[in-house]
This record gives sequence, C-alpha cells and structure tokens, in this order.
Amino acid sequence: MDRRLRNRLLFFLLAAAILAYLLFLLSGRQPVTKLSAVVPSRENIVSSISSNGKVEPISPFVMRAQLDTFVEKISVLEGQQVKKGQLLLELNVKDAAALLAQARARLLKAQDDFRSANSGGRTDEAARATGDLAKAIAQRDQLLRNHDALQRLVAQQAATRDELASNELELTKAQAEVTRLTAAKNEFARGVHLDTARGSLQVQQAQSEVAALEEKVRDGRITAPSDGTLYSLPVRQGDFVKAGDLLAEMADLHKVRVRAFVDEPEIGALRANEPVRITWDALPDHIWQGQTESVPKQVVPRGTRSVGELLCSVNNDKLELLPNVNVSVRINSQERSNVLVIPRGTVASEDGKRFVYVVKSTGLGVGKKILEKREIQLGIADSVHYQVVSGLDAKDLIALPGDVELHDGMRVKIINTESASLQGHQDVQ
Repeated sequence: MDRRLRNRLLFFLLAAAILAYLLFLLSGRQPVTKLSAVVPSRENIVSSISSNGKVEPISPFVMRAQLDTFVEKISVLEGQQVKKGQLLLELNVKDAAALLAQARARLLKAQDDFRSANSGGRTDEAARATGDLAKAIAQRDQLLRNHDALQRLVAQQAATRDELASNELELTKAQAEVTRLTAAKNEFARGVHLDTARGSLQVQQAQSEVAALEEKVRDGRITAPSDGTLYSLPVRQGDFVKAGDLLAEMADLHKVRVRAFVDEPEIGALRANEPVRITWDALPDHIWQGQTESVPKQVVPRGTRSVGELLCSVNNDKLELLPNVNVSVRINSQERSNVLVIPRGTVASEDGKRFVYVVKSTGLGVGKKILEKREIQLGIADSVHYQVVSGLDAKDLIALPGDVELHDGMRVKIINTESASLQGHQDVQ
C-alpha cells in the first residue's frame, strides 16, 4: 500500500472515531447516577415527644417511727391490698407506756394542787390562818374594852394606875399579834395566788407530756389510714428503728402519676391535657394511657441532661404499674389529618433553610432525568415523615439520597419509585 492510500485510511479512521464520540454524546450515553425516588403521599401525622419517666403515687401515705424502739410484729406483706384501719405492724412501746403511767400520776397531783390553790389554798392551812387572826382580834378588842373601863375606874379612884399600865402593855402585845397575823394571812393569800398560776402551768405541762406519750403509745400500732396498696415495707420483725425512720408507704394505685423528664429543646412543644402513652420494659405488651397535667415551669439538671419535669396522670386500673419504676413516655403534642408528607431522609438543611432534590425530565431519552434543588416549608414531624406546608405537590418526584452526594443540575437515572408512606414504613423496619 502506498503512502497516499495509508494516509487516507488514517484520516477516515480518525473521522469515524470523532463522529462516533459525537454520536455518543448526542445520544446521552455518558455515565449517569442511578437513584431511587419517592412521591409525596397524604397521611395522618402525629408529632410526638419521647422520653423517660418514673411512676409516682398521687396521694401517698408515709408512716414513720415516732420513737426509738424495735419492730415487735408485722401483720401484712409488701404489695398487699389493705383496708382503712387495718393493723400493719406493731412497735415495742413498753418504755413509753411506763413513762405514760408516771406522767399521768404527775398530772393528777398537779390538778389536785391547782384545785386547792384555786379554792383559796389548802383547807386546814386557810382555816388556821383565819382562826388565829380572828382570835387575836377578839383578844385585842377585849383589852381595848378593859382599857376604857380601867380609865373610868382610875378617874373614880376605883382602880389603880398600875392595873391600867398592865392592861395597856397587854393591849400593845395583842395589837402586835394582830398585825403579825394579818401580814401572815396576806402573805398566805399571795402565796395562794402564785400557787394558782404555778399550778395552772404545771397542769398544762403535765397534760402536754401525757398527750405526747399517749401519741407515742398509739403510734406503736401502725394502721392503714385508708384503703390502698402497701407498696413499700422496708422493715422486718425485730429491726431497731429510730424516730423518723420509714416504716411503710401506701396509696391508692388505681390512678398514678408519671414524672416525665423532657429535654429542654422539646419543652416548648408541650401543652396541658395532651394524650400520653406509657410503656414499661417489664411488661412490653402493655400500654397505659394518660394525659399531661401541667407544663414544666423550670429546667433542672438530671445527669448530663437539662430537663423539664412534666407530670402526667395515668390510669392504672389493674394495679400493674408500681411506684418508683422507670417507664418510657410518649407525648402526642400535635396531630394533622390528610396532609402531604415526605420521608425525613429526603430533606436536607442549609443556612437554616430546608430543601429537597426534585427529579425533572431532560427530554434526552427514556429514564434520563436531572435534579432540581428546591426550598420547601415544613410543618410537624413524626419519627419517619415531615409534613410539607409548601414547595411541593403530590405529583413531584423526590430523589432519595444514596452513596453519591446530590447537587443541583445533577443528571440521574431513576431505577425505583416508591410512595412516601411505603418508604416511611421501610425506614421503620
């Protein structure tokens, strides 16, 4: 083959290669990213808050020891249903009973002394003081009369001055005795007044002592203050307890309270009287229904979390929930019916805005698509879906993220299309 022919063949081969490449580009056969996509669907969506909590009795009765003593007898079992007035346990109150007997004796004596003082003192002492004074006055008065008679007789020279002087001396002594006995009687009266006030105080003190000891003796018999469940009985027969130690706890557990610990960012979504669902790992097939009572007014530290303590009332008709157990709490804060939803995984964020990638047709062939980055407005959310407020309609096709990072204008091929409800179900699975 001559040189001219060879050059011509090379030219035709190069032209063919260039033409083939151009045809390849025009036919759209360059590599494209393969993705799955979803279409929005209409669903009922419930925005909920999940947290943990602890079960509490609503109106517990706490019984504590009122004195240092021993547990003498226990008549019930922990977890037992009890009736109002039923004996729960007995404490040893022998020492308190002995002290009570002594206190009652002191009270009787104090009451007797008070009655005596209040009636003017002891009868024999009062009578003696009054009688001695009356006798002295009578003797003085007699000497006064004798003095007057002797003065007349002396004037008539029928008596001597020595007799008059002797009578005057006796009169002086009698007057001094009257003065002494009058002072003694007044002092006795003042003493009676003081004894009355002192006796009243002693009676009050003795009564308080007796009442306190009677209460301790009564508190030796611990009885149920109402019908309910004895859910805590930490003591055993023969245990030594100090004043203030816990003996028993009981309450009506047909309706309990759950104290839910809600993380600080979610507190703003809480409202009163919202439905609550309670689950407990110990009974995984059971669900308890309740409602929120009040919104937390403050945030408190709990371990590494900052939480608000939300109180929820819960029906416990079968008495299955026990006080102080840890439970899971789900609070339904908002609910929307028949709204447009998309899977949470299709939504991306940038500069505080939310957007999705909508699949658009390019017209270059079957299955050839391009992505359009579109900002959307979202409403409430559940664990798998977002509510779409604006930016999409039910006919739009939304790209699902895969192994390749998506971007605006990206050429893609959709290999699978699902509804948002089906995709959300698969995410849950």
